[in-house]
Amino acid sequence: MTTRLVEGSEAVADAMMRAGCRFFAGYPMTPFTEVLEHMAAGLPELGGVCVNAESELEAVGMVWGAAAAGARAATGSTGQGLSLMQESISEASMAGVGFVVLNMARGQGDYYQATRGGGHGDYRTPVLAPTGPAEVAELIAEAFDLADRWRNPVVVVGDYYMAHTWVDIESSADAPAPRPAPGWTLDGSSGGSGAAKLVSPLGTTKQRDGVGYDLAAHYDRCARRRIEMTAGITPRAEQVRTDDAQVVIVAYGTMALYADAVVNDLRAAGHKVGLVRPITLWPFPEEQVRAAAEGADVVAVYENNAGQMIDDVRLSVLGAVPVVGLNGFSTDSSAFGISPDVTVENLTGSILQLLDEHSGDPT
Repeated sequence: MTTRLVEGSEAVADAMMRAGCRFFAGYPMTPFTEVLEHMAAGLPELGGVCVNAESELEAVGMVWGAAAAGARAATGSTGQGLSLMQESISEASMAGVGFVVLNMARGQGDYYQATRGGGHGDYRTPVLAPTGPAEVAELIAEAFDLADRWRNPVVVVGDYYMAHTWVDIESSADAPAPRPAPGWTLDGSSGGSGAAKLVSPLGTTKQRDGVGYDLAAHYDRCARRRIEMTAGITPRAEQVRTDDAQVVIVAYGTMALYADAVVNDLRAAGHKVGLVRPITLWPFPEEQVRAAAEGADVVAVYENNAGQMIDDVRLSVLGAVPVVGLNGFSTDSSAFGISPDVTVENLTGSILQLLDEHSGDPT
């Protein structure tokens, strides 16, 4: 193993290739562009393929085809580009085609899009949120495993900060062993056999003369698979000093890095502050948030948007303690990166104010 200093985008691309991704398609859009460039440079050396597609619509269609044929495949964009992919993501969920979708977001305004989806029908996609390049290798590998296991698209959420921060990663010159294709994929071997496999959002039973698709039966199977997937994925969260916290901060991704620094500083000054960092945004770690909030005076949701994850936090605590939102949608003038007013100092001031307002609060 060797250690290399790389930009976050390269760390993301390296993690995808190490996880066995051999087909990647996307359309350039900052801050996703650099990931696409690194995949284009690295995949051919591993016998893989990277396509700079005509648009996000073509990119997700290509990835659907590659995944259905047995390749570990992925696509991505920012939230704007992923808006164009929503129909295909929802259809892939109903068809049982698993692949990874990377959202290198601008701020955190895509939380609803990532966790609720914007496609049609009754579907969900698991969502993982690393804090930065150092964590992406584990979570991207997990995303591909989840996509394979549940035959469902899986979303990994990043941002401009994660894409452009330089970090050291360990890498090996040895290429990972090829992964055998799942048995359900289409390799042409069953054609004309009378038992041809079918991958379609309309059903998995081949249509024959005079017999149409039974969509009711197919949607019922999809619903049961979704229930099994929800129960089969363990919600994950990191908890920092929450046992006796008066103020519990809930934050994910880059914003959690700021929150973690504030918790450490305020604890050193004698203040009882803790942090819950959701790692799975769906399924949301409700029990961990609820447990951390027990005995707290207030829960503060710190996110770089106008207030989206706060809905899931409120559903988790169910009114047991007050839940307040901190910050708002705040980026630099390009709307790509973090605004100068997103600082440890500003968050520290907000938390100290909450401590003062809720001191002696019987809740």
